[in-house]
Amino acid sequence: MLMKGVTLRGLEVFEALAASGSVAQAADLTGLSQPAVSQQMRNLEAALGAELVDHGRRPMQLTPAGRSFLMRTQSVLGQLRLAQNELTVMDLTHLSTLNLGVIDDFDNDLTPQLVTILAENMTRCRFKLVTAPSHEIAQAMRERKLHIAIAASSGAVLDGVVEYPLVRDPFMLVCARGALAEAGGAEALMRALPMLRYDREQLIGRQIEAHLARQQLEFPERFEIGAHLSLMTLVARGVGWGITTPLGYMRAGRLHDRMEAHPLPVQPFARTISLFAASDWSDRVPRDVARTMRKLVSELVIDPALRQLPWLEGELRVLAGE
Repeated sequence: MLMKGVTLRGLEVFEALAASGSVAQAADLTGLSQPAVSQQMRNLEAALGAELVDHGRRPMQLTPAGRSFLMRTQSVLGQLRLAQNELTVMDLTHLSTLNLGVIDDFDNDLTPQLVTILAENMTRCRFKLVTAPSHEIAQAMRERKLHIAIAASSGAVLDGVVEYPLVRDPFMLVCARGALAEAGGAEALMRALPMLRYDREQLIGRQIEAHLARQQLEFPERFEIGAHLSLMTLVARGVGWGITTPLGYMRAGRLHDRMEAHPLPVQPFARTISLFAASDWSDRVPRDVARTMRKLVSELVIDPALRQLPWLEGELRVLAGE
């Protein structure tokens, strides 16, 4: 039982205030008035008997107690939101077979959570999961080996396949921690160190190369890496710099203490992560899976990414369902 004065609304207000440092922005995030935000914070701090925020600083800063309590708050709210997702998940009890392909960017946290939810709703279903790069998943969809797939979109229309956009995933520059400052800026870094390229067999590699060509940018051909985590490891060790997306960056969480991410000093561009479904499937099933996937991505990937890289606000986002 929560102690008197500690409410879910108060925890949500505290989370929003910690993220923004501003009562006005916290009010926008929570849909409350500014006086209501301030009152919620006073009630929460009174209930806990501790100051969570230094109210005298602008933007507001968390106290040591606030930083410790924020970790617990985010964990509690995250679990509650996931539980809510599970309560509103699709009814798949009528399915007898489901072959699902999921892009390997999600294999750390999101895919296990999605599979758990699906398994609990497919009581009589034969289920197969394939985790692979986007180009392999697209090929499996073309060959009708998968019923539903979640992967990066190439923009091409696949015969007999319906696409449901899920996430806008912008490209960004990654390098070793401190490397950009040492080089004197992003452009100087890109000239001084080699580019660590994705394998051009992969869709992400082709998308990056196509954009660089449109910008008339050329970099020496030295490294072409097939495994994403190997590429991120080379970046973290300072071997060179790379272009990836927030989904890829978050997948390399164990390297974040040795890496940093920055906006690209070129024309911005992004990829779209979509759900693909065979057109002969019932429309309700892929729409339900897409809805659940958007919620999971928002909670497990986008929110943590924006806390680390707030400059991605508005660029990294869930795409509304059609």
